[in-house]
Order: sequence, then structure tokens, then C-alpha cells
Amino acid sequence: MTKRYWNIDLEEMMEAGVHFGHGTRKLNPRMAPYISAKRKGIHITNLTRTARFLSEACDLLFDAASGGKHFLIVGTKKKAADSVASAAIRARCHYVNKKWLGGMSTNWSTTETRLQNFRDLRAEQKAGKIDRLPKRDAAMLKRQLSTLQTYLGGIKYMTGLPDIVIIVDQQEDYTALRECVILGIPTICLIDTNSDPDLADISIPANDDAIASIRLILNKLVFAICEGRSSYIRNR
Repeated sequence: MTKRYWNIDLEEMMEAGVHFGHGTRKLNPRMAPYISAKRKGIHITNLTRTARFLSEACDLLFDAASGGKHFLIVGTKKKAADSVASAAIRARCHYVNKKWLGGMSTNWSTTETRLQNFRDLRAEQKAGKIDRLPKRDAAMLKRQLSTLQTYLGGIKYMTGLPDIVIIVDQQEDYTALRECVILGIPTICLIDTNSDPDLADISIPANDDAIASIRLILNKLVFAICEGRSSYIRNR
């Protein structure tokens, strides 16, 4: 994996609050090597290490994107939802930002069936078929379509399992992470001071609660994907 320069600035990360961890009582002991200090009852993440692992993640994503690989971004906590959708759309990635349905990846055949049902309903709605049904039937299908849009809207074009999964909050989306581990799908995960750094393939120590922190990290990652995709297109 070739190392590249990703313009990762420590001062920019400090301004976004990337270095702020959780209260000292919530520390996962395995995070100790990634902490530089305590301040007013909270742990402070070592941003030099954050920059190192963020750079490694960007290198991995660039190489994967330049090889035509597919990505999924998962971030279902409410404050991260908009940033996840925005970043994923910009980089043409799949995303889950409302709720990870158990077995979404480990029981892929069921997910495929749900996605096909979703696509069929969208096609029927676009063709005006649903509106021509009796009111009760139309209302039921529209509710079903709305539910599918909420939970599967970000993966509606997925035709297979992703090659790499980016997870915004290890605690919030632990089920997604475990499914990736079971299937051997490489993962990149933001880890706060209450997380386990040994679960993901690349763990990026960072504040996973502040919107500015989440947005900064995601922006760096999807920029690497976009650059890799551009390289892939040029070399085809």
C-alpha cells in the first residue's frame, strides 16, 4: 500500500474537537495507548496517532477505490445521520444511517429480497400503479415503501456485499461491526475512548459524538475514495 499525503492537519482536528474523549470513568483500558492526557474529567486523544491511522485508512480506501471496489458507510446515531448520507452520496458509496437491521450482511439473501421488493414498489409508484389501487391498498403499500426507504434507501443500488465498511460509532453500530468480522469484510472504525481498538482492521481514535469531528473524519475518508475513483476512471 503506497503512502500518500492527505493534508491531515492537527490544528484543524483540534478545532473540530476530534481530541475530546469520554469521561475518565468510561475508559476502555485498551484505549490507553491512544490517550495523551486527562482534562477536567475527560480523556484527551493523542491526535498524532489519530493522524497516523486516518492516513492509513485513506491510503487503503484510495487503493481500493482505484481498483473499482465498493464501500458502505454505517452511522446510525441521530447526530451523525446527515453527515453519513452527505459523505456517502458525494463519494457514490452505499450507506446505512437510520438503523442496522440485524443480519443485513450475514443474511444477505434476505436483504436482497427486501431490496428487490423495495425496487419493485418504487417502480410501481413511479409508473403510477399504486395510485390506481383502492385507497386502503395504496395506503398500505405507501407505508411499506416509506419504511423501506428509511432503512434501505442508502443501499437501494447494492447488488452484493461491500468490499470495505466504514463505521462511525463502534458502540452504536457494534452489530454491523461484528457481522463484518464474521464475514471477513475489512472495516475502518472511529473509536472513542470507551471503544475497543482491536476489533476493526483500522481504528481511528476520534471523538465520535461531536458532529464537527465526525464530519472532518468522513470528509478525509471520502476524499480518498473520490481520488481513487478518479484514478480508476483514468486508467480504464
